[in-house]
Amino acid sequence: MHQAMVAIILDVIQTQFDSEEAFCKYYLNISTQLWQQWKEGQTTLSNDIMQKIKHLFSDYEWMLMQKVAEQASFFPEKRHYVVPEYKHLKTMIAQKWVNLPITSVELITKSQGTHFREMITLRIALTYGQWGYDDILNFQMPANISKKIEGSNKGLIEWVNKDLTTIYLNKKEMN
Repeated sequence: MHQAMVAIILDVIQTQFDSEEAFCKYYLNISTQLWQQWKEGQTTLSNDIMQKIKHLFSDYEWMLMQKVAEQASFFPEKRHYVVPEYKHLKTMIAQKWVNLPITSVELITKSQGTHFREMITLRIALTYGQWGYDDILNFQMPANISKKIEGSNKGLIEWVNKDLTTIYLNKKEMN
């Protein structure tokens, strides 16, 4: 299960940061050696460091990652496909959510500073009206994707239904 989670975490890091080294140095404040040992299952990381890693994900995404990793531990053939499966499930869930009346969809553009990639975040949330209990899916994509979304004559919800899976799962589009 650990290696499946590592694969998904690494994919998120590659999407959001300039490099793993920058992630270790500027986000986690740990050595790349310690990071490498953790990835290989040779050591544990402190609770504070694990909290920082967890903050790369929404609560819902963290739960989904654990479910995908658990499936990979039960079905060894899935171990090689955890990242595409995780991403596919996220887009499939998002497409179901956008059609519910309690869903909010927003496009967030913000500068995160040095050592982060220029990104936009498409946030899809089920809002229950109770602070802190919303279920959230975040799709970090390169900033140039916002031009495709804004240039589209589709609304944001229609774009999610028609184009999110293609863009989010296509590695060429993401770079």
